[in-house]
Amino acid sequence: MKFTLSWLKDHLETEASLEEIVEKLTMIGLEVEGVDDPAERLAPFSVARILEAGPHPDADKLKLCKVEALVGGKRDVLQVVCGAPNAKTGLLGIFAPPGATIPANGMVLKPTKIRGVESNGMMCSERELELSDEHSGIIELDGEFEIGTPAADVLGQNDPVIEIAITPNRPDCLGVYGVARDLAAAGLGTLKTPEAPLIEGAFESPVKIEIDAPDACPHFTGRMVRGVKNGASPAWMQKRLAAIGLRPINALVDITNYISYDRGRPLHVYDAAKLTGNIRARLGKGETFLALDGKEYEAGTAMCVIADDKAVLGFGGIMGGEHSGSTEETTDVFIESAYFDPMRTAATGRKTGINSDARYRFERGVDPAFVEEGCDLAAKMIVEICGGEVSKLESAGVPATEEKTITFNPARVERLTGLKLEEAEIKTILEKLGFKVTGAAPALSVAVPSWRPDIFGEADLVEEVVRIHGLNEVRSQALPRRFDVAPAVLTIGQKRTRQARRALAARGLVEAVTWSFIPKEQALIFGGGAKALELANPISSEMSDMRPSLLPGLIAAAGRNLARGLGAAALFEVGQHYEGEAPSDQKRVAAGIRQGTMKPAGGGRHWQGSAGKVDVFDAKADALALLEALGAPAANLQVFAEAPLWYHPGRSGELRLGPKNVIARFGELHPRVLDKMDVAGPIVGFEVFLDAIPQPKAKPTKTKPALALSDLQPLTRDFAFVVDRGVSADSLIKAARGAEKALITEVTLFDVFEGGNLGEEKKSLAIEVTLQPKDKTLTDEEIDAVSARIIASVEKATGGALRG
Repeated sequence: MKFTLSWLKDHLETEASLEEIVEKLTMIGLEVEGVDDPAERLAPFSVARILEAGPHPDADKLKLCKVEALVGGKRDVLQVVCGAPNAKTGLLGIFAPPGATIPANGMVLKPTKIRGVESNGMMCSERELELSDEHSGIIELDGEFEIGTPAADVLGQNDPVIEIAITPNRPDCLGVYGVARDLAAAGLGTLKTPEAPLIEGAFESPVKIEIDAPDACPHFTGRMVRGVKNGASPAWMQKRLAAIGLRPINALVDITNYISYDRGRPLHVYDAAKLTGNIRARLGKGETFLALDGKEYEAGTAMCVIADDKAVLGFGGIMGGEHSGSTEETTDVFIESAYFDPMRTAATGRKTGINSDARYRFERGVDPAFVEEGCDLAAKMIVEICGGEVSKLESAGVPATEEKTITFNPARVERLTGLKLEEAEIKTILEKLGFKVTGAAPALSVAVPSWRPDIFGEADLVEEVVRIHGLNEVRSQALPRRFDVAPAVLTIGQKRTRQARRALAARGLVEAVTWSFIPKEQALIFGGGAKALELANPISSEMSDMRPSLLPGLIAAAGRNLARGLGAAALFEVGQHYEGEAPSDQKRVAAGIRQGTMKPAGGGRHWQGSAGKVDVFDAKADALALLEALGAPAANLQVFAEAPLWYHPGRSGELRLGPKNVIARFGELHPRVLDKMDVAGPIVGFEVFLDAIPQPKAKPTKTKPALALSDLQPLTRDFAFVVDRGVSADSLIKAARGAEKALITEVTLFDVFEGGNLGEEKKSLAIEVTLQPKDKTLTDEEIDAVSARIIASVEKATGGALRG
């Protein structure tokens, strides 16, 4: 948001200096991003007179001038070579002495010779001083000015331009009047409240207004002004608009732009002769129109448009059309002043890519109570500048104002900020900002003004009071020190995420962070691709769907590494995958892959021989190690050979806690999946579902249990069982471990034998059972009893028999 100092003083009566205004703006939350003072830029330049202008001895188009100027505080006559066609004796212009920097090109002037003739300084054109694009001749001043008068004073360039940053919640300060109101409330002057223009209207407008989409445009007003004479706007208006970066176009357009910046009220004027019938606010029907920016746009069915009986005239609150715009020949105009829904305006702007001043204001929220007054203000200025006769007001809909009253306890100011302010000061600040305050503490009734859509509760009022009083008055204070142990601040999920990263990194896997979006083809491979998980506006075709698994991103990363010669990879990621559009469908997962020879013990070539290829047991070991690190009941997990289709059948499985609660998956990735992703295998992977792990039970005490170590030597016994080929070793191991939980500390499988005299449907599984005595050395009878219980338990669970 830009404005000049004189523009601000149109609304603020103040004796404050520029420095005081800039400091106060920043202190009340309207941070000053820059101040452009043209007087400083033009400080080296001053008024000078050409005493004599004669021909150059060696150049037909150059003139040799004797210039009287002020140099170094003294009047002097300098010889200057000038190429301007209007350089003449007696001309009063602007002189740049040696050492001055020309604003337009940054050239530093030095005494020089031009075509063999000495020249000192130069007479300047408007373009060289960045006043306009005029460069046909040097500046020729009208009237009499003292030699040496600063150029900024005679050119009207002594009005600094202030640029402030406006946060999205402060649309009221997108007009100079709103900025002045804040400064006045902060004690920097008195707000000049302009009187609302009273316009009766001399005739009924032949153009009527209709609203077909009240949710998009709840209030629409307008007036016809006939008999106008459109041309250039007044010099003061052009100067202000140019100072803030707007190009003056014509009086009608300049007036709407001026009011937009002056009062935060965007307007539009139509050439009434180009309208067909009435105009209305409605939703688009797929029509196309040529906008004022010279581009053609399509009006979608969710976009608010302004249209007449024939065609679309423009996007409501964003930009008008080229066809109905005003020109030098315009004699009758229709003024549009309306309120447009901020959300729909923002959506239309994003869809079309139009970034206009009107969109910028409407999508943040203009004052809904200033619609009619804004129309009257525009009509008044048009008549004053362009002449004409104004019609009666045409209006449709109702103002989109909302009566908002907050019960406010002034003590909240001290409670939230530590500032002790008098109730009278709090009331005064709020009233100067436009709030209506009634009642008494502790329950003031504060009515929120229509131009403040960002105020919702007591905390917002406290913020208003404190920023105007002075945020620098708020002192930082240390929190009270507590002497007890601080409670845990991390949730179980956050702790598990950190523990998972540490555990997997400790096993030699490297953490990767991949995109949450993957191509549609990959999403389909890994069980996704649902319509609900498609992105409405993907940043590329390769990121069209939310990922149903972390594995595609890791596999693709391994493929890119391999393509760059980085060899086999061992990668992991802890993040979310998505099973649907509901919040509960977002799951936290820890996943990892191993590629080629990258086993947990290391991979690659070695003089003792290359490491073997990764297999399903490497992935299973990673998954189990992670589950143990997270405190999951690993000993109670069951293994099922029912992994999804992206795993290799027979070389994959699932770890479940019960028949349905899947805790983890692991296995070799299917070669068909790797071929589709163009990544060399073999690759094994695992997925641990962190949210499926049961919550740890609360311990009755925080005291660590006593360390129970036996000083007796453990002993081992081997058993070999003949079972059906379909019996898993895991079920056999669980049965053996459960036979005597007090003594059995470990059961491991050390041999698998198939074929021979066992037949095709049988196999032999040999296990080693470790017994750890606690109180005394076991006798042979006690060991035999435990062995018998092991054999019976295995026979009952698996149907197998002890191998003879």
